[in-house]
Amino acid sequence: MTLEHSLIEFPSDFPIKVFGLAHEGFTQAVIEVISAYDPEFKASSIETRNSKTARYVSLTCTVRATSREQLDAIYQALCDHPMVAMAL
Repeated sequence: MTLEHSLIEFPSDFPIKVFGLAHEGFTQAVIEVISAYDPEFKASSIETRNSKTARYVSLTCTVRATSREQLDAIYQALCDHPMVAMAL
């Protein structure tokens, strides 16, 4: 039995947390991945938080989600990127 009903109403603003090493270029790489699936994504909306040791960084990126397929594609592309440790 598969559930076709989504708990998310589309379109909607949807936050995605992206984690990786605090490396120059990390934020830009995440922006490029997300912008490929959400052309209206605004980099200025990203919330950045460093770990206590400043070794890692988390980015909260709010995308305009238009479908489950779009969100799945964003998550897959982020997880496939070598600079991304995890996306939630």
